[in-house]
Amino acid sequence: MSPTVILIILSSLATGTIITMTSHHWLFAWVGLEMNTLAIIPTIATLHNPRSTEAATKYFLTQAAASAMILFSSMTNAWQTGTWDIMDLSSTPSHILLTLALAMKLGLAPMHFWLPEVLQGTTLFTALIVSTWQKLAPLALIYLTLTNLSTTILITLGLLSTIVAGWGGLNQTQTRKIMAYSSIAHLGWMFSIASILTNVMILNLTFYLIMTTALFCFLILAQSKTIQDTMMIWTLSPTMTSTMMILLLSLGGLPPLTGFMPKWLILDGLITQNFAPVAIVMAMATLLSLFFYVRLTYTTALTLSPNMLQTKFKWRLKPNMLSSLMMTSSSLSIFFLPMMPLILL
Repeated sequence: MSPTVILIILSSLATGTIITMTSHHWLFAWVGLEMNTLAIIPTIATLHNPRSTEAATKYFLTQAAASAMILFSSMTNAWQTGTWDIMDLSSTPSHILLTLALAMKLGLAPMHFWLPEVLQGTTLFTALIVSTWQKLAPLALIYLTLTNLSTTILITLGLLSTIVAGWGGLNQTQTRKIMAYSSIAHLGWMFSIASILTNVMILNLTFYLIMTTALFCFLILAQSKTIQDTMMIWTLSPTMTSTMMILLLSLGGLPPLTGFMPKWLILDGLITQNFAPVAIVMAMATLLSLFFYVRLTYTTALTLSPNMLQTKFKWRLKPNMLSSLMMTSSSLSIFFLPMMPLILL
């Protein structure tokens, strides 16, 4: 793909997200979502093989159906209220349909089936964009319409997503599918706290973006597409192996790492609002997600691939990407927990 095409695609992604995040009219928000969808589809299909074509087709059909549901929801609300304002979503059928449509766009359970297949059918860099940047516009609409959405539906979708993502990621051997189920689980945590503590949802989103970006940078640099590939990361850089091991534990939410902070705050908010059973089930479901993080940690830092011949050391080869973004995001993903009192003030 030529640099000009890449520039056009990335600028279209940024423009679509900005239009959706800054719009007050449902039609402009829908236009921004469509720009996002149409810009990412050529990037998904850039490999020119049947698997990437299938992934692009699945992504297009899912996103088109979700966009049609959003447009239908806004039209229904406009018929009943006479306004197209995003903040004025007072119709009950409209906000229920909107919540389900945005859950489908984000890949929450039970509308999550497309996300692992799409990430598996594309490159690691495109999977990074789908897992991070493509979540911003739908979550912005969630934030804008939060006062009119049903807390029960949000908590139900969040709880179901954490459980399904934990179970679904247990038997996965592909790193992109593991990251897809990790995305579903983290978005489930965000949905569960969205209507209770909005600032905690934004904090969770920020740390999710930082940690996911850091881990994808490691996988891109090491070209690790399966769990078996992670066994040879030590030949690229022993320091990167240790950092990736701690980063995976941070994604799992173990203290005293950064990933523990948003889960702690979310559980505290749910218990404070008398949602203790939901908090208990989500904490138990986190153990399922922690299993495949620990399995990746084990294969990355504690095992060596069976090889009787002389191993070709990758650290003699020149890295194919800049490491500044990787080291910055990984440092924030590991050492941000001591700054929590400053964040909460």
